[in-house]
Order: sequence, then structure tokens, then C-alpha cells
Amino acid sequence: MLRKSLLVLAIATALAACSKEAKEPAKPGAETSAKADGKDPKDKRPSQLQVASEDVLTIQSDTLASGPVVTGSIQPERKADLRAEVSAVVLQVLKDNGEPVKRGDVLVRLDETAIRDSLVSAEATVRSSSQALDQAIRQLDRMKTLRASGMASAVGLDDAEVRRNSAQSELSAARSRAATARQLLNRTVVRAPFDGIVSERKVSAGDTANIGKELVKVIDPNSMRFEARVSADSISTLKVGQKVNFRVNGYGDQQFAGVIKRIDPAANAVTRQVEVLVEFADKAQPRVAGLYAEGRVDAQSSTALMLPEAALVKAGDKAYTWRIKDKTLNKVPLVVGARDPRTGNVEIKQGLVAGDVVLRAPTSNLKDGQKVEMPPARVASAGSATGNVAAQGK
Repeated sequence: MLRKSLLVLAIATALAACSKEAKEPAKPGAETSAKADGKDPKDKRPSQLQVASEDVLTIQSDTLASGPVVTGSIQPERKADLRAEVSAVVLQVLKDNGEPVKRGDVLVRLDETAIRDSLVSAEATVRSSSQALDQAIRQLDRMKTLRASGMASAVGLDDAEVRRNSAQSELSAARSRAATARQLLNRTVVRAPFDGIVSERKVSAGDTANIGKELVKVIDPNSMRFEARVSADSISTLKVGQKVNFRVNGYGDQQFAGVIKRIDPAANAVTRQVEVLVEFADKAQPRVAGLYAEGRVDAQSSTALMLPEAALVKAGDKAYTWRIKDKTLNKVPLVVGARDPRTGNVEIKQGLVAGDVVLRAPTSNLKDGQKVEMPPARVASAGSATGNVAAQGK
């Protein structure tokens, strides 16, 4: 019984001590220490940002180019589709795909046996016809002499002239056949028409090449051009000499510059598109034919405030950016316009003015009203390369 009384007394003493400790005010030193450590739970002000000069850019006016979209492929201006001009068997193919060639290089050899036999026969006919003509000429001379002395009739003289004329015709025909056989013999050797590269090999040794059969294709890789097509609805805005900026499939984001050289006077009957030939403005051009390309004609240009896409934040149909003013970060709603396909910058119609400083590539943990600490440095322009934000909360 005594033990139970002591236990109840101990519990009551402990409860009284806890109640007294809860009612005592906090010590002044403890609150001061918490604030000094920056851990005041009641302080809900946003943390300060520290950014470098390369993390921001200054909004500036730039040229905004607009015009119709053009699509097409890269094709060589100089190309040759070499075909068989005689019916013969292919003996040799001396060049393969991708091999460079010089003008006059032998590409394909065809069997010349039958054609050479025809040439030998034609040349023999030429010799015999030439001898027959000489004999007919001598006979005519004798008849003229006899006719002058009255020992030959006029009919005999006429017959001699007919034989002479017939021999001349036979000789001309024989020479023509020999020349044709000689040309056919030369055509059994297919040569490169210009300096270039073999783009496509169509035959191999042992194939039968009929007249008109494709043998090889040769292109000049230094004569590439952009064979583009544009909608007929936009043809009124195009002019010869306008600049074209385009990308080529396989070359990533590399931009190629060109100039319109010719506009086809007739639209395609099926697609209703008009072909536009664009020549490269510099030596930087693809050396592979048939690549797909897409770009835009600089038909019109205007001056506008431009902002890189990396500095633009989109939330549904709305867009905004983060502006730094008076060392404070502000969330600024924007009204955007067209996108310049050359640079990827977006037109800013409302929300910013020239000279505003914005974050180049904002992150998702920023807060409106945050204080910004930035060392004094030269601010990068809007047209410079896009960097990464190094801003982070203290």
C-alpha cells in the first residue's frame, strides 16, 4: 500500500514540472541565435539569387525576316546519265559508285567484235568501190578520145558516163557505211563527259546492254543547287535574287544561304506548286545529291524586339519571361509574335522594351520578387549564343 502511494506521488510531481516548463517564456538568447543562423521559420521572404553576366541578356531590336516556306532537294546542275548507244555485251566496268573521274576517263567497255567486223567489211567495200571508180573514169576518158576521132558512138560515151556516176555513188555509200561502223566502234567505250563522281553504277561485266540501257551516272559535286518548290499562293512575293535560308537533312542545325536564280514560269499540274532554283551563296554546300531540304525565303523584313526561345517560358497559351530590374526578379507576361526561322528568336510584341535585362535560360524554381546579386560585368546581347543559367539560391 505504501508503494502505491509513493508511485502516485512521483507521477503527480512529474506532471507539475512539465506544466511549469510549458508556461515559462522562451529565453531571449535562444531567439537571437535562431535568427542569426537564418533559420527563422516565420521568415517567408524568397531567397536571394546569384547570377553571372553570362546568365542574362539585354533585349535589343533585330531584323525579323518573313516569307514563304520552300521545300525540295539538293541536286547537281551538271549530271550525265550515260546510256548504251550500241547493242553489245558489257566487258568491263572500270569505275564504281563514289569514285572520282576526270573528263575522258574510260568508265565502261562493251564488246566490239561484231562492230569491228562490220568496219572491216565496210573498209574493204570502200577500197573495191574506189578501184571500180578509177576504172570507170579511165574508160570514160578513152570513150571521149574515141568519140573525138569518130571511132565511138554517142551511146557508148553515155554508157561510160553512167558507169562512172554509178561507181561514184557506190564509193560514197561505202564510205558512209565505214564511217558509221567507225562511230559505233568508238561508242563501245563509254567515257566521262566532265570531271565529277560516279553516282550510280547500273551494269556489271557480262550484262547485255541494249541501245538506251542505263550504264552509269556521273555528277559534278561542285555544282549543287537547291531545287525547291513553293506554293502557288505565295508566288507573287518571290523575285529573282532574293535570299533563301534553309537546312539540309543530314547536316543538323547548320544553316545554308542561297539566292533565287530562276523561278519556273509554270506550276505543276498536280501539286499546284512552282519550282524555284536556288544556288548556294558560298562554297559551304553539301556534296551529296538527293538530300531533302527545307527553308524560307527572305521576302519581307522588319525591325522588332527579339527574344531567344530559351528565355521564353510557356504555360499553356500564355508566355512569360523573368526580368531583372533594380536587383529584383520579376515575372513578366508577354505577347509574342512570329518566330524567325534563321535564328530561332521570337518577336516580342508586348511586355518588354529595348534595354530590359532578362534571364537567358530560367529554371523552374524561381519566385517573383526575389533579390538578385550580379557582379558588374558587360551584359551579353540577345543575338549571342544561348548559355545556361547558373543562378541558384543562397
